[in-house]
Amino acid sequence: MEDVKKIQPNMLKGIVSVPPSKSVAHRAIIAASLSGGECTIENVAVSKDIEATIECMRALGAKCSVNTKSMTVSVTKKKTYKVKNMITLDCGESGSTLRFLMPIALGKGVPVKFVGHGRLMQRPQTPYLNIFREKGIKYELGTDYIIIDGSLKSGSYGLPGNVSSQFITGLLFALPIIDGDSEIIVSGELESKGYVDLTIDMLSKFGIEIENYKYKLFKIKGGQKYKGCNELKIEADYSQAAFFLVADAIGCNVECLNLNPNSLQGDREILDIIKNTGARIVKGPNGGIMAKKTAVMHGITVDAKNIPDLVPIVAVLCSFCSGESRIINAGRLRHKESDRLRSTATELGRLGVGIVEERDGLKIIGRDLVEGNVCSSWNDHRIAMALSIAACRAEGCIEITGAEKAVTKSYPDFYKVYDRLAGNETY
Repeated sequence: MEDVKKIQPNMLKGIVSVPPSKSVAHRAIIAASLSGGECTIENVAVSKDIEATIECMRALGAKCSVNTKSMTVSVTKKKTYKVKNMITLDCGESGSTLRFLMPIALGKGVPVKFVGHGRLMQRPQTPYLNIFREKGIKYELGTDYIIIDGSLKSGSYGLPGNVSSQFITGLLFALPIIDGDSEIIVSGELESKGYVDLTIDMLSKFGIEIENYKYKLFKIKGGQKYKGCNELKIEADYSQAAFFLVADAIGCNVECLNLNPNSLQGDREILDIIKNTGARIVKGPNGGIMAKKTAVMHGITVDAKNIPDLVPIVAVLCSFCSGESRIINAGRLRHKESDRLRSTATELGRLGVGIVEERDGLKIIGRDLVEGNVCSSWNDHRIAMALSIAACRAEGCIEITGAEKAVTKSYPDFYKVYDRLAGNETY
């Protein structure tokens, strides 16, 4: 069956229970599995990425059971069998799964093969490969896999700050349970600090202490043990709420429920970005958060170094703001599920937006309406969802190829929710 999502221009209206944070869920499942205790994790949306992490933790010895109806993941005591042969971990297309688990896997005492799909193994792994060479850890890198064989030792680890924070998170998970103290030294300014904050916060819930010295130095005492945490509830995801908040800002009427106003998620910055355009952020009638379009919305400059996942939907927002907008410090987006600078510029360009792809950013000239056209999702969930929001203010039908499959990576129910808000279906 052909995967083409056809969207007629329509203003979304209604209430959205914002799905749980994928970033927090990854961290909770891994920490619970490492604790060896029993933990019930509530409010988990089992997307393809989360499913990959669960399956990998099972392969590493955790007992995880999933109840999709109640949206819970239960982690019980580890299996006790001793692994004798190579372990294979299928990470799907999840960069978090791959990068979080590579350091952890080095404690299994046998080679571990990580398999990836889509563009996953094209995404840079250089920071880890440099560490492997420095520490004498063997690795074999193929087009769709990497095999690692060796042990992670305590000591000093250097990482550049302008790469994915996922590398730091992986080491923060693994180094505390190794004998001997360690440190992570960050050269340059650390980007995506909010994701490291989420990691340190989750580790603290399981009894792991990390000393953070202004994101330049992380000190980790060795010999720590993950402690049990009986229950956890995953908070709502600001990166997913961003799509509906931007829909509001361009004229829709959607109230986003369950967002934590004190969240450590870096993508909470979407609220400030929307306000900076001249739109308003208000409290909804049901206690949720809404944005309101105004007549004075104007172009802005957005620094994306700490919020890379927001770039496609922020580009849509800027497409409807008068004047010129710029998104800067976004070079890392070239190594996501798609080259997101190119895919965003290409597809919004198909809709008539004046958009220029720059080396590490985008330049956008806003307009009142976009044009109808056939677009590609680039097999990228955030591109598919961003184009769907742009379609609300289009002059004609927008067709997005590969959209239904793409969104299963992070938000499987996106189009079910979208169609309900558009009045196309009732549930």
